[in-house]
Amino acid sequence: MLENWVTYYITCTVIMVLAFVFDLAIGDPPSRLHPVVWMGYVIGKAKRLNRGSRLARRVLGVLVAIAIIALFSIPIYLTLKVLSNVSYIAYIIIAGLLLKFSFAFRSLADYTKPIAEKLMAGDIDGARSFIPYIARRDPAKLNKELMISTAVESIAESTVDGVTSPLFYFALFGVPGAIAYRVANTLDSMLGYKTQELKDFGWFSAKLDTILNFISSRLTALLIAFSAWLLKLDGRSSLKIALRDHSKTESLNAGWPMSAMAGALNVKLIKVGFYELGDPVNKLQPIHIFQAIKIMRLTILLYIIIICLPILALRCIFLASWVI
Repeated sequence: MLENWVTYYITCTVIMVLAFVFDLAIGDPPSRLHPVVWMGYVIGKAKRLNRGSRLARRVLGVLVAIAIIALFSIPIYLTLKVLSNVSYIAYIIIAGLLLKFSFAFRSLADYTKPIAEKLMAGDIDGARSFIPYIARRDPAKLNKELMISTAVESIAESTVDGVTSPLFYFALFGVPGAIAYRVANTLDSMLGYKTQELKDFGWFSAKLDTILNFISSRLTALLIAFSAWLLKLDGRSSLKIALRDHSKTESLNAGWPMSAMAGALNVKLIKVGFYELGDPVNKLQPIHIFQAIKIMRLTILLYIIIICLPILALRCIFLASWVI
């Protein structure tokens, strides 16, 4: 039994490491090859089912969400199950590649660093051109400080739904769990709007995403504060602002990592007309984007070590015991 769970644990750890290697080496593939784009295509087609009475729309929203999650996660589970019995090497490689598609580590810096670099070079229009990649805000209405705020907010919030949450569900349920989370998050991003058209059809997708991110968002905020302290930034303020300002955002989860990041950098993050997080001890500067990226990277490393690996060990022990 001991050997079995250790083998499971090593295999899963190698898959996770390999996923990061793939992410750092290749980044995001072309859209036509990206599973998240396929998810979006299927969800877009499913919008046609948004019809009927309010009750019908709500029921259909539940059924559509469950069906699309199953559509992507069950075939992956079965494929990996077959591969594990055919070729151990092929199983690890394919599992690592599939897990890579569930998170976006490299792109958090790829789409935000250029904003800082363009602003430092005085290229305001060039900086604005990267805003659509990270946020649904009109770049023309953003001045320098608001662009920096947008970038820092995106780094903080995406640390959760872009990396730590997928890894959390990988630790709990393996690669199919991470993919299922990614589908749920994509469903929320496309259907979870409080518009007249989607408020009933997308209610389940929105609630599901909120539930799935509940734990990771709070754990990530704590680790942002810890990372800030390790990096000799303001860890104490990070924790204080997270506790004080997390409820200022409409999302029950997004306010935690964003407030923690605002406190760590001692800046005020602003989405005009929606929220203000943190205290303006420091004026927002391009360097804050680079500092946020450093905090994000260390936070993810600590999350893997402190949260994911222990959960993964418990899961492997359970599976080994169940198999035997």
